Amino acid sequence: MGKYVTNINWFPGHMTKALRMMEKEIKIVDAIIYVLDARAPFSCVNPKLNKLIGDKPIIYVLNKCDMANLEITKTWQEYFAKLGSGCIMLNSTESGTAKKVENAVVQALHAKIEKLKQKGVKFILRVMVLGVPNSGKSTLINNLCGSAKTQTGNKAGVTRGKQWVKIASGIEVLDTPGTLWPAFDNNQVAHHLAYIGSIKEEVLDVPSLSLDLILDLINIDKNILINRYKIEILQEDEPVNILEKICENRGFLLKKNELDYDRGAFAVLNDFKQNRLGKISLETVNDIKKLTIKDRKENA
Repeated sequence: MGKYVTNINWFPGHMTKALRMMEKEIKIVDAIIYVLDARAPFSCVNPKLNKLIGDKPIIYVLNKCDMANLEITKTWQEYFAKLGSGCIMLNSTESGTAKKVENAVVQALHAKIEKLKQKGVKFILRVMVLGVPNSGKSTLINNLCGSAKTQTGNKAGVTRGKQWVKIASGIEVLDTPGTLWPAFDNNQVAHHLAYIGSIKEEVLDVPSLSLDLILDLINIDKNILINRYKIEILQEDEPVNILEKICENRGFLLKKNELDYDRGAFAVLNDFKQNRLGKISLETVNDIKKLTIKDRKENA
């Protein structure tokens, strides 16, 4: 099959302000919680944040792991655990899972906590939560707090300002706006972020993007589409042919029985986002070289 039919580039103005805020606040934090979407974890690592983080301890969180291939996610957990001070797999919408994050923070800062306790100092350790839009940062913090203290939403760009929230005795976390980077040097990374909802749908060419998603899903396993839409996929079929079959099967028709490509495109993208296509991982550890972009080394 062919290559992607659309290029993606999106960097709203508020993200520049957010990066400046993070650059200022990160100086006073003791550790980082880096939330990654388990379906595309490497694409969720923002290379523009690497210099800001410096040598601060990082706890990686592979969120939405219930939507990804479990075995592939385990290999990503092993990969990121070697890069930071730990890596946790979880679904932040489930109650109780946030305790894993709290324990990981305490473990990462154990030496500092013990040192402060020995001095008899009443302390507050601060942790910054980072992640691309729609990665589940705010949902995770609300889970940590046991209540809805931060604004959440199933779309990109909900959190706009900074919010310090107490999650345990002596520990506060700062929710930050989801941030991307000014230019996507790797089109595949951009597509992965678009599929998982990190880029606003309003700025995307949804029909073209759906064809690219179909292409990627075929390359992963064509049975994903066959099983969901009850269609036959032939060797010579291009993504547009498959979209046409989906429209025909679902009855997405306009007047005079013309195919409603837009409705079919939105259906495919939403089915992926809502996990109706099954547990899918868009990238594996073996894909790192293909996903590496300018300013992002393999050990980013």
